[in-house]
Amino acid sequence: MPATPPLKPRKQPRQARSRATVEAILDATARILVTHGYATASTNRIAEAAGISIGSLYQYFPSKEALVTALHRRHTEQMQAALLEVAASATEAPLPVAARTLIHAVMAAHMIDPQLHRVFDEEVPRPDLADCRDELEASMRTMVKGLLLAHRASLLPLDVDLASLMLVQLVDALIHTAVIARPDDARADAIEQEIVAIVLRYLTGQTSPGSP
Repeated sequence: MPATPPLKPRKQPRQARSRATVEAILDATARILVTHGYATASTNRIAEAAGISIGSLYQYFPSKEALVTALHRRHTEQMQAALLEVAASATEAPLPVAARTLIHAVMAAHMIDPQLHRVFDEEVPRPDLADCRDELEASMRTMVKGLLLAHRASLLPLDVDLASLMLVQLVDALIHTAVIARPDDARADAIEQEIVAIVLRYLTGQTSPGSP
């Protein structure tokens, strides 16, 4: 049985120059994954694209898998930042406005390098990325639960925990299919409007304020 490749970096960059080197390596990894795919990506190819020696790459990352895991963590943190930026203001708004704001934020998060997102979702072995996926889903559920608790009196679902789970899975699947899996068919504004209508119908029985 082959040994499991190491998934953690060898060391964390401390100085500005080493941080710049790591960022260059991760940027090169993203380009190689999008251009050549996960299966044919290699540390040699990534080092060449980053303009460094393979020895310099191995100072920080022991394997391709560790590189891809670090890149996925960076991508996840970028998505979380896009979501957290609007979360606080959304919970204070009326429910229809809050729903639109959060769904727009999730859409924007998925639009951060969608080709790379597709590679992560379709080509990289899921166990390698499980921790980051779990963190992002937990972050989204926390935001959605906060929104639902702020508007609990006007909701049809009684179980806020279950409702937040349902909504995160539903919205993520719809946006992923439209933006990542079938980007040529995607119209971001129309997709957002449809998802908002679905979410509001589930939460309140209405698709917009005053609708039947």
